[in-house]
Amino acid sequence: MKGLEWRRIITRSSYDMGRKRSIWTRLHLDPWLLLLLLSLMGAGLVVLYSASGMSASVVMGQVARFGVALTSMFVIAQFSPSTLCRWTPLGYLAGVVMLVAVEVMGDMGMGAQRWLEIPGLIRFQPSELMKLAVPMMVAVYLHKRVLPPTTRDLLVCGLIIGVPVMLIMRQPDLGTSLLVACSALFVIFLAGLSWRVIGLLAVLVASALPVLWFNMHEYQRQRVLTFLNPESDPLGAGWNIIQAKTAIGSGGIFGKGWGLGTQSQLEFLPERHTDFIGAVLGEEWGLLGMLVFLTLYVLIVGRGLFLANTAQDTYGRLVGGSIVLTFFLYVFVNIGMISGILPIVGVPLPLVSFGGTSAVTLLLGFGILMSVHSHRRLLPR
Repeated sequence: MKGLEWRRIITRSSYDMGRKRSIWTRLHLDPWLLLLLLSLMGAGLVVLYSASGMSASVVMGQVARFGVALTSMFVIAQFSPSTLCRWTPLGYLAGVVMLVAVEVMGDMGMGAQRWLEIPGLIRFQPSELMKLAVPMMVAVYLHKRVLPPTTRDLLVCGLIIGVPVMLIMRQPDLGTSLLVACSALFVIFLAGLSWRVIGLLAVLVASALPVLWFNMHEYQRQRVLTFLNPESDPLGAGWNIIQAKTAIGSGGIFGKGWGLGTQSQLEFLPERHTDFIGAVLGEEWGLLGMLVFLTLYVLIVGRGLFLANTAQDTYGRLVGGSIVLTFFLYVFVNIGMISGILPIVGVPLPLVSFGGTSAVTLLLGFGILMSVHSHRRLLPR
């Protein structure tokens, strides 16, 4: 009788605890991650307003894009990981078809053919969506197999990755193709790849670099050469990186003040509201402003890794971990690009740079991460 009464007390306590967190549980959202993301987006809008030349229309356009992205995040978070796993192959196939469509009838922009347009509705880059579809497809393939992956599994994963990556490189878009490949390689790494195999793959990649070099477009080769010596062409190819470093360095510790940056407001800095918005942040808000944003990024990555670690199946852990590591890679590449330690590859600063498809892709990823965490089942100890 005492044992029965004790079980009733435990059941009632568990039910009461569930009621206290029922709002977020029912919404399938993580409040801490959501708060961090909203804080980053809000701070990003302040920087964007200055970077766009105090243009209210640009900021309102970004707000509308964030609204679409947040809605997409909420919708996808309602689907369980098992449902996402079943639908992933169809999404991957649709993405490959869209990449082929870009090759055949895509819109041109800035010398590249990367966009699909539905007249009167939307213009988007299918390659951005493949940053989610490809790692999710690799996770689908690996999650039912014995890990770490065998040589055969690695070859199949290479095929899954290689087809969309080659299509994206043909647009041409080397930066996005590398990000797509890296996001999928994170899945393979998290699947338990041995360091011996990682070393072997590193040797193969290094040996393939000469082939990649001779197959790159001339402007892509120029970007690499400019990275190595930007002062060789200060008024041409080296202009972007020189102006970005000048802007960051002139900001000092406290910055020149919001809207008072000379490199950005006098339009010396190119692409100031997109890829190089981090340089605007460094010039106007200084080292302290950069540290605030970096702290937000670190907290988002830390919370994301915690949520991915709580996944109860292999698919959830692989996808969740890949999403967080890819987000970190975005930040690392963009900051490295504007500070001159990495070549310029056209990677936006996450949720700060102006753009719609990138924001939707990022928040879709975090929606999947929240789904992985919120759809857990209570397991008996």
